[in-house]
Amino acid sequence: MKFESYSFAQEILSAIADCGYKEMTPVQRQAIPAIRRGEDVLASAQTGTGKTAAFALPILQRIAEQPKALQHSNTRALILTPTRELAAQVADNIKDYGKNLELTVHTIYGGVKMDTQSQKLKNGADVIVATPGRLLEHIVACNLSLSTVEFLVLDEADRMLDMGFSSDIQKILQAVNKKRQNLLFSATFSSAVKQLANDMLNKPKLINADKQNTTAETVSQVVYPVEQRRKRELLSELIGTKNWHRVLVFTATREDADTLVKELNLDGIHSVVVHGEKAQGSRRRALREFMEGKARVMVATEVAARGLDIQDLEYVVNYDLPFLAEDYVHRIGRTGRAGKTGVAISFVSREEERTLKDIQKLIGQKIRRISVPGYEVSSRELLLKQIQKRRSFAKKKQRSDNAGEQMIAEKNLKGRHVKVGKKSNNVQYKKIK
Repeated sequence: MKFESYSFAQEILSAIADCGYKEMTPVQRQAIPAIRRGEDVLASAQTGTGKTAAFALPILQRIAEQPKALQHSNTRALILTPTRELAAQVADNIKDYGKNLELTVHTIYGGVKMDTQSQKLKNGADVIVATPGRLLEHIVACNLSLSTVEFLVLDEADRMLDMGFSSDIQKILQAVNKKRQNLLFSATFSSAVKQLANDMLNKPKLINADKQNTTAETVSQVVYPVEQRRKRELLSELIGTKNWHRVLVFTATREDADTLVKELNLDGIHSVVVHGEKAQGSRRRALREFMEGKARVMVATEVAARGLDIQDLEYVVNYDLPFLAEDYVHRIGRTGRAGKTGVAISFVSREEERTLKDIQKLIGQKIRRISVPGYEVSSRELLLKQIQKRRSFAKKKQRSDNAGEQMIAEKNLKGRHVKVGKKSNNVQYKKIK
């Protein structure tokens, strides 16, 4: 089905065409009519399904049909996202869709000065894309009122709750205009997400674009068994010998990410890093270098797992498997988007085999394994035998050492008298021969 079927304004259709959109995705086909009718929506949609356009296009259409003057420190549409990167990405998409409209879009997130943002907010906006924490700061500081909000969108709702934004979201719901349309998009429906939906939605239209926790058919998945201490060597070798470019690598911790980037750069592989401890300016520069092809590799923690829309991303590498099996789906969803193919590579140490089993059970398929000569991982049974052998040797050596010590002690005692007992008040001695 084409976008022309829903009678969008010509300005919007022209912008959509410039974005290269032709056929609607499943979530767009289901969500757009419901949103155009003014219904609340509860949608299950993975990243890469086109959900940003699914909620943004009908909102822009309503703004185009019913233009209003900007109101001081207020907005018509409020979109909440879990991370700065996703907020910036969503705002950029909305600006692209509305480039032929007289549209004001502001992004509000931490890592930048409050004063700069408050000055922009004074004049009002048609659309504000924000992270919950920084948005609440502006509300408390009276820099922003939500009394005229017509559309409230929660994007990646499950992720926001996972990151601890539940309390902030509840406070925002209390502050926002009660006469509004609510749109909640989530990759998974945990009990917390269901409770949030119950709190904010009114008879919502239920949309399930894809079976939950499935991976795209356009993504080829492969596992490389490797010892934890040799993962960096294997990554460098694969990037070099296979000539990989545009590689997004996920690590378990910020420290691991920083260390890996330093070592890859020493190997001559230009790499950048993105994680929560980096300043916002640094994160933007890193992402820009990577998207422009100046950096071959971008190493990231879970903060970049969702929301980032990196065009033509070829490879996603799980340097460390995620702690939650569900996050595997979100990570590899960065590649193989918009009908293009991609490759998801996972380095799996012996200690991560159980996590791999959980992932395979979740996605309902077994992932192909490739062993690289020189990086083989010894079997658990062989390892246990080697450990037992070392322990037996250690015990044998200890017994031998004890016997030697006894012989030396006996030699040193020869010719000496030692106390061997006590009878009445007389101490008895014996000469060692």
